[in-house]
Parts: sequence; C-alpha cells; structure tokens
Amino acid sequence: MRILIVEDEQKTAAYLKKGLTENGFVVDVANSGDDGLHYALTMQYDLIILDVMLPEVDGWTILSQLRSQSNMTPVLFLTARDKVQDRVKGLELGADDYLVKPFAFSELLARIRVIIRRGPQSKQDSLVIADLELDLLAHKVTRAGASIDLTQKEFMLLSLLLQRAGQVLSRTMIAEQVWDINFDSDTNVVDVAIRRLRTKVDDPFEKKLIHTVRGVGYVLEERDE
Repeated sequence: MRILIVEDEQKTAAYLKKGLTENGFVVDVANSGDDGLHYALTMQYDLIILDVMLPEVDGWTILSQLRSQSNMTPVLFLTARDKVQDRVKGLELGADDYLVKPFAFSELLARIRVIIRRGPQSKQDSLVIADLELDLLAHKVTRAGASIDLTQKEFMLLSLLLQRAGQVLSRTMIAEQVWDINFDSDTNVVDVAIRRLRTKVDDPFEKKLIHTVRGVGYVLEERDE
C-alpha cells in the first residue's frame, strides 16, 4: 500500500512517514502543494494525506483539481483548520475523511485502514443508500424523491453518516467531525441532533435508516425489518 503525504511542516511529515512505514506502508512525502499535486497526478496511490495550508497550491485546490480530472484516489485531510465550515468544504470537494491537528496517531491509522478497505468512491458528488440521496455539490437531500430541508449541521451530520454507512460512529467522533474539536461530548447535543435529523429523514418513512447502537453510538444502514 502506497501513501502520499502532502505536508509542509517537515517534523510532522517525518513523524507521519516513520509511523506509517513502521505499519507496513510505502510512503512518499511532498512538502509543497505543487509537488503534491504533481505526485498525485503522475503516480498511483492508495491514499493521499493532505494538509490544507500549503505553500504554492493549497489543499482545497489540489483536491479540486484531482476530482476535476476524475482522479478518485481517497483523500484524508489532516489539518489545523477545525471550523465546521472547513469540514463541510472538505467533504463537499470529495474528501473521504477530515482529521484535525493535534491528533492521535492510533486514530489516524484506524481511519486510514477504514478508507483503504472501502476503496475509492466511484461517485463523490452524490451519496446514496436505499431511497435516500445526498447531493454534496448541490447541497440537497431527497428521500423517495421528496426534498428534505436540513440545517448546515444536519447536512454535515448526514454526510458523515453516509460517508461511513454501515460503520458505527461514536458520539465523540461525531462531535469532533460536526462540531468544534473541543466539543464536550458528555453533553447530549449529539443525541439531540440525531433526534432532529431522524424527524426529517426517518420518521415520515416506513423504513428506518439511522440506528442507535446502545453504549456505542449511531450507524446509518439499511436493515431488513
């Protein structure tokens, strides 16, 4: 498995390369946006770990150019930019995951393995399960052909659940991805948000897609009733 790291902070890049190499990956490093884009377009990778703030060409532009050229190599943003709108932008551009610095290497490694097992997404602009469809580019959600109006956080939450369909997500992970990284996951904000999302996405329909896994978190999947 070959991974490209696009990271201008050399200590961080060296730390990532050492850790990933020790876990059996072949790793290339680019310290600028120009070099990262060149490597990504000319070589085959199983995953690209991409910073946002880079010299010459930023991470947003790199991902946009890859997707515009139908390059669907999985991309994981690893960045200090921790605002909700940054995470939304990353997913809308076609990123497979978004992890905020500082980070635990064990979590990064777990996310990398999940992404690689899942493989490249053949259709990054639209996420579909059963009769539910989320259009990342148009920022629209429909179920059974009916339009569903969501707030920005509800859209981000549903995007996350669809990106990880079939995977149980803990409340902490949901909090980190949808709210600020320092969000206090001991509160019930995640549960309240899931409940509100269900009233729009599940309650009007016979088949339920958002399920609670007691003591763990939530999963979006199609189940036989």
